[in-house]
Amino acid sequence: MNLVFIRHSMTAGNLERRYIGRQTDESLCSKGIELAKRQAKGLKGLLPKYVFSSPMLRCRETASILFPNLQQIIIPDLAECEFGQFEGKNFKELSDNAAYQKWIDSGGMLPFPGGESREEFVSRCCKALKQLVQSNVFETAAVVAHGGTFMAVLSEMEESHTSYFDWKIPHCMPIVCQVVCRSPLQLKYEKTRK
Repeated sequence: MNLVFIRHSMTAGNLERRYIGRQTDESLCSKGIELAKRQAKGLKGLLPKYVFSSPMLRCRETASILFPNLQQIIIPDLAECEFGQFEGKNFKELSDNAAYQKWIDSGGMLPFPGGESREEFVSRCCKALKQLVQSNVFETAAVVAHGGTFMAVLSEMEESHTSYFDWKIPHCMPIVCQVVCRSPLQLKYEKTRK
């Protein structure tokens, strides 16, 4: 049983390095659409039985380009983190914000002011993925969601125990993981397909 994790393609907010979370339902930008179309050609051999998607527009659009013949199964709790007061802003706009500096100084461990804590976010994403795997039978399934979503589940469930911020999740680049154990859910990182 394999899961293919795919971070949605690029949005205008991503290009501007903004915190684009649950409250910003951006569409893909033209560069993002082009990237997804290029990536779709290399994914033809994957043959997923299902494509699970975050409800956010950028994920649904990416999934439609990558897997046009598969119906998307929307999983609400795979949505990106709730960034609270930082939503829609980038580090330059937040550079004089005392709450942002406090969050940075905590190593990202403090809750986002008015948003989720990392602990809440990781718990939500892991619970959603566990339910997805334990409720479906497949050889291969694609999951189209967010960089943060995959950092959350991989830091908790992948057997190397690589820390949250050490996972680098590029846009629209498939990360293949084998399901080693369904309960408790344990994953083994196989490769990133280019």
